Amino acid sequence: MLELLIFVGGLLFLMIVGLPVVVAIGVTSFIALAVTSASGFPVELLPLRMVQTLNNYTLLAIPLFILAANIMNTGSTTTRIFDFATALVGFTKGGLGHANVVASSIFATMSGTAVADAAGLGSIEIQAMKERGYDLGYSTGVTAASSVIGPILPPSIALVVYGWLANVSIGALFMAGILPGILMAILLMGMTLVLSRRVKMPEPTPFDVTEVLSTGRRAVLPLLMPIIIVGGIWSGFFSPTEAGAVASLYAIVLGVLVYRDLSFRDLYRSFRRTLMFSVAILVIIAVSSFYGWILVRIGIPQALAAQVAGLDLPTILLLLGFAIFFLLIGCFMSVVESILIFTPIVVPAALSVGLDPLHFGVVMVITLSVGVITPPFGNVLFLMVGITRLRYGQVVMAVLPFLIPIVATILLLIAVPGLATWLPNLTGY
Repeated sequence: MLELLIFVGGLLFLMIVGLPVVVAIGVTSFIALAVTSASGFPVELLPLRMVQTLNNYTLLAIPLFILAANIMNTGSTTTRIFDFATALVGFTKGGLGHANVVASSIFATMSGTAVADAAGLGSIEIQAMKERGYDLGYSTGVTAASSVIGPILPPSIALVVYGWLANVSIGALFMAGILPGILMAILLMGMTLVLSRRVKMPEPTPFDVTEVLSTGRRAVLPLLMPIIIVGGIWSGFFSPTEAGAVASLYAIVLGVLVYRDLSFRDLYRSFRRTLMFSVAILVIIAVSSFYGWILVRIGIPQALAAQVAGLDLPTILLLLGFAIFFLLIGCFMSVVESILIFTPIVVPAALSVGLDPLHFGVVMVITLSVGVITPPFGNVLFLMVGITRLRYGQVVMAVLPFLIPIVATILLLIAVPGLATWLPNLTGY
């Protein structure tokens, strides 16, 4: 109990008082090292262990997919995707709201993170909806909520980190995220239909086949990227890490050689942003590996697994309990940070009661991802404040209705494991 209090309670306390996550994890690890049975571990080996952790082929996928997203955000790729989505579904009531969700779903298959989705498409979507006369609160809510699809559909960075820690096939996890991501998009569009009767929206524009074909022609090459990524992984032509390299190269070719809207200065800025963001993530991963090693050495995951296995409850209730826990954690920590800290603790417990690690991983990532649009530390909420100039409280209220379809997706996923496991089984993972 003392060890668990130090590891979880001490870590949360240090983060609440304002220490950076990487510092909080490191300090907690050293405190635990000093006062627990792991105190015999030679501290001099810590740097070696951190470097060894980062010397991992799987983790290379993270900076590669971040680079691909940054390059696409710098060029015209995101605009082309949104224009096509608008022409495709803009004829319906609340059409730009539907286009918002469709565009975010498409971009999610290229970016892998909610923040990249919201940053890349957010300003474009909100500006377009503002010009058409949409309520700014509604526009903000649907833009923020649709970004949650980013960490679910492949190539999800969160699923890469979970697969690496839980020793689960990343290709299988990518396949497992497809149906839940599509389901969430459909339910978000359903909420848009509901709100179209309560929120003032402009009349839909007539469906124009010529416009669909025109914007589709402009967007056809960006739309090929998710097909290349998923198809290449599914066929075994390349690994998820190699898919990141292919995506980055493809984005560079589109921006520099095909569309010619990327200068070398733009590429430099994209590489620089990628470097800064990747270093922040990888340093946290390195320090978290030390944290996870001490956890296992002390025996906290094993003890928790024994406790959970002793509970006489249906697995669906246990999974629901885990989901509620992750929803709460997501309010205070980012998705990747939460996965790094809690995967070594909760996955052994989940396996001890017979939960499928594939299904459990998708539930974990989706529930943690909700935190990007929930107070007090939702990154996308702060991003929306900057884009719209609304007050923080107004952004939170705008997002609230869209939590209903997101939570409904989570509940359906918990009740129907096949939503996560069917595609991986079908494709042979």
